[in-house]
Amino acid sequence: MSCRSFPTPLPTTTPCFDVSAVPPDFQPLATGSPFNQAVGPFHCALRGDHLIIGLLIEQKHCNSAGNLHGGMVSSIADVALGHNIGLAMGRQAGAEIRSLSSGTPRAPIATVSMSTDFAGTARLGDWVEAHVDVQRTGRSLAFANAYLVRGEQRIARISAVFRILADPA
Repeated sequence: MSCRSFPTPLPTTTPCFDVSAVPPDFQPLATGSPFNQAVGPFHCALRGDHLIIGLLIEQKHCNSAGNLHGGMVSSIADVALGHNIGLAMGRQAGAEIRSLSSGTPRAPIATVSMSTDFAGTARLGDWVEAHVDVQRTGRSLAFANAYLVRGEQRIARISAVFRILADPA
């Protein structure tokens, strides 16, 4: 059976890809979020001060045309933006992040707005990464951009504003 056979979905526990396609420097993203667990599995790699979020595209992430669903693009970006803002806030508070063994710093934040510009797409079996640039974290708001890439090709640009719900100190 082909993973591209629509509309009959494959069980979500049966991957349609070779898990060795996940780059070796990525590890599963530790998350307590039921939503992230349902739409993942997300992977992450710490590169310098940035947390790169990666996802190997499965059938459940695709629309009926076999392309990465636009809602999933926004979901990947939201996860990446939130984790990177948490890292930035942790660094501002004096934390030094050297590994991901204990997860990423949690920040009490909520997405206020998010704008997505689609510039390409990904397909079943593609590896997609979200790279984040945190512009500013203030007392009440944080501003950041995410860029989703497939290989060297940018497939989306996402700009977001997050509300900081409480003082992380």
